[in-house]
Amino acid sequence: MGLSTVLTTLIPCLLALVAAPQAANPRVLITTELGVIEVDVDPVRAPITSANFLRYVDAGLYSGSSFFRVVTMQNQPQSPIKIEVVQGGEVPDEKCFPPIAHETTAMTGLLHVDGAISMARDKPGTATSSFFICVGDQPELDFGGKRNPDGQGFAAFGRVVSGMDVVRRIHQVPSEGQYLKTPVKILSISRKK
Repeated sequence: MGLSTVLTTLIPCLLALVAAPQAANPRVLITTELGVIEVDVDPVRAPITSANFLRYVDAGLYSGSSFFRVVTMQNQPQSPIKIEVVQGGEVPDEKCFPPIAHETTAMTGLLHVDGAISMARDKPGTATSSFFICVGDQPELDFGGKRNPDGQGFAAFGRVVSGMDVVRRIHQVPSEGQYLKTPVKILSISRKK
């Protein structure tokens, strides 16, 4: 088979691949008692973290959980590095999947901008179910940021595409310290059909 035959066969295949529509990222609906938040999950750039979040979604483990923590400029007086987020999705330890490897923002390119969704963690490699959503840009949560002494940041894996008004309402719910006096119930988290 000559080169021209190979090219004649290969070029239409390559053009078809380039022209083919790319599969859309999974969309997830976080239905709370204050409204719905729609999230675009990015399994291409953050495969480990996205797969972890989606397995909790698919197993129905987030239903009945809550947004329980808000970090505002006013409720972190001891921290020299201030952030603003809402945190939720805590699942009982006995129902949690094993912790996942840490995907830094340097690895994924997904930064902690307004509406970014990311996994909560203690040390790198300890993230399980709990996640947070950024209120405003939060670069100190990225790789190299100073919010964590280890400098590894957190693992962003998607972004809010609608419902930031709901996120901001949750962010304003009265808290005692960083914990909501009355957590905001998550009625369900499911893939958008």
